[in-house]
Amino acid sequence: MRLPARILLGLFCLLVAVWLIAPTIVVVPMSFNDKKSLAFPPSGFSWQWYQNFFSNPEWSSSLVSSLKVAVVTAVLATIIGTSAAFGLDRMKSRVSGVLRAVLITPMIVPGVVLAVGIYAVYLDTQLVGTLTGFVLAHTMLAVPFVIIAVSASLEVFDKRLETAAISLGASRLTAFRTVTLPLIAPGMLSGLLFAFVTSFDEIIVALFITSPYLKTLPVQIFSSITRDADPTVAAVGTLLFIATSLVIGAGLLVGSRQRKR
Repeated sequence: MRLPARILLGLFCLLVAVWLIAPTIVVVPMSFNDKKSLAFPPSGFSWQWYQNFFSNPEWSSSLVSSLKVAVVTAVLATIIGTSAAFGLDRMKSRVSGVLRAVLITPMIVPGVVLAVGIYAVYLDTQLVGTLTGFVLAHTMLAVPFVIIAVSASLEVFDKRLETAAISLGASRLTAFRTVTLPLIAPGMLSGLLFAFVTSFDEIIVALFITSPYLKTLPVQIFSSITRDADPTVAAVGTLLFIATSLVIGAGLLVGSRQRKR
């Protein structure tokens, strides 16, 4: 590729990147506004909205609730999704394609439709506003991301390595634990991170099954926007942007190192 073409391609990629992150970047200066309004550009500088986030019990409790739900969801979704992806990879029939389509259905069906169905079921089972209810609903939404990530790793996995381990005397479980699992670990890690972020950021289903006793951070943000609309929301958005970037960046770094090994 000639140099002018490379420069044009680089500029185009830069413009696309700026276009994608611009709405997020705008939130950062808004979080330091000295007035109680979501104004851009801010008229002054103040840390008070960050202080309000950490000192207000409504914000802190919703953050803790989101972390609890997201951590448990990520672990459950990774276990279930990895098992499902491994089973689908070992199936040698057309049924595997149908099962794969069914398992990723939560990614395709509109969130409102899922939320209404989950809410109707939870009313009968008394799971509305409970930690178990949030974990089950978010796990259902996160499992497809794990299946896709792990399946991608299994596609490039050389099954002859597993066969060689078994031929040398290892059991199937030992071969899976010592050969397969370490090689598909980057895909599992990606699935784990996507499951965590999916649960932590989920809002549609959470709005339907929330309660005054258990409210996740996205629900609290929505409530604050409709009630106060002060820059605390921008401060929370900035913190989430930084935390999510660090988590995804760390996951990509660890995954790349494992691939090199």
